[in-house]
Amino acid sequence: MTEESSSTLLRAVGRWGLAALMLNTMVGASIFGLPALIAARLGNRSPLAYLVGAAAVAVIAACLSEVASQFSDAGGPYLYARAAFGRFTAIQIGWLTWLSRIAASSGVANLFISYLGELVPAVKGPVPRVAILTILVAILAAVNYRGVTGGSHLSNFFTVTKLLLLLLFVSAGCVAILLHPSIRLTQPSVPTTSPDWFDAVILMIYAYGGFEAALFIAGEARNPRKDAPAALLIALSTATLLYILVQYVVIHTVPNAGASTAPTLDAARRFLGPAAVWVVGTGVLLSAYGSLSANMLHIPRLTFAMADQGDFPPPFASIHPRFHTPAFSIVAYAVLLLVFSSLGDFRWNATLGAMSRLFIYGSVAAALPALRRQNPHADAFRLPAGNLFALLALLITATLVTRLHLGDLIILIITFAIGFINWAWTRRPPSTGDTPA
Repeated sequence: MTEESSSTLLRAVGRWGLAALMLNTMVGASIFGLPALIAARLGNRSPLAYLVGAAAVAVIAACLSEVASQFSDAGGPYLYARAAFGRFTAIQIGWLTWLSRIAASSGVANLFISYLGELVPAVKGPVPRVAILTILVAILAAVNYRGVTGGSHLSNFFTVTKLLLLLLFVSAGCVAILLHPSIRLTQPSVPTTSPDWFDAVILMIYAYGGFEAALFIAGEARNPRKDAPAALLIALSTATLLYILVQYVVIHTVPNAGASTAPTLDAARRFLGPAAVWVVGTGVLLSAYGSLSANMLHIPRLTFAMADQGDFPPPFASIHPRFHTPAFSIVAYAVLLLVFSSLGDFRWNATLGAMSRLFIYGSVAAALPALRRQNPHADAFRLPAGNLFALLALLITATLVTRLHLGDLIILIITFAIGFINWAWTRRPPSTGDTPA
């Protein structure tokens, strides 16, 4: 039979849809704030940092390409860890991924409200803030609840809109720098050390991070084994070009860019004039909401996959009989996103997101040789010198972990403790009902 049953997910996402979803997740709201943080550490060398960061992420993405090509079900890194290392490790990775993505998405939602408050000050109050967050999350949840096709189309729309606005910004900036030499600036010399470069690369991990989350939706992709490697290459290349161009415009138009709190907005004021506040502000809002849209599409598939494997409460595995979507997982994610957005802190969310990704990426790299040993003849993409790539990825993640602070490690320990409790719950003996005394 070719017709999908009511108990299966509908495969409706093609290669370009998958690439757009990855890019939408990678190029989020951070592209509007990251240039100042990188400039503060590396000054005029900051565009080079994106090449270094892209090279590090490319090694990890290459490992992910092979590992992901062996699976056609939803789950992403959780599913890979389960196949390679077993249930305990998979549950830890699953919880770490889920909680960190909720926190990261909440940070984006908070950033959306912050920028909206710059354009419309009336929304800064606590009641309007919560009301707007509720509306934002409810719309995304409703679209994705009704079908993956609608969620994918919405993600594609935000991706295209975001790219057009970013291209407008970098095009106008580059033309202004070339035609109006008086605009071009040279950043003050910044002495750089090895820790500065390590910190910059960690920021890159946060900036590029999210491409792996798009593979949570593999169960609804038309041909994930062939499409995932190509989508990763398209998304990473496009994101790198955008980050470099935005960084170049900022450091050559904003005086002391490292001290700016809104670097793209400050840059736009230099070559676009007063209208820049609304142009760039609108771009930030679309970028942030596009990231929320992408996360609403793929994150619920993680808890669906975990529950489908018996590693999460059974309701999370339920599929809507009409829309073929993981309905309960979508609603649960939306509720937690709203709670974290209303109560959380952007700095904490960003820290958790960057920290967790290092461990998730390390698990993907370690899974590559493990899966090769288990399935030497798997019908999958084979990365040339794959074991060497896996070793390099593990060295990269292990080195960057040394830059984490005590507070980050405490959050990690708490997250793993929750995962351990979940694992213990899955090992409980099945209930036999009441027995006579």
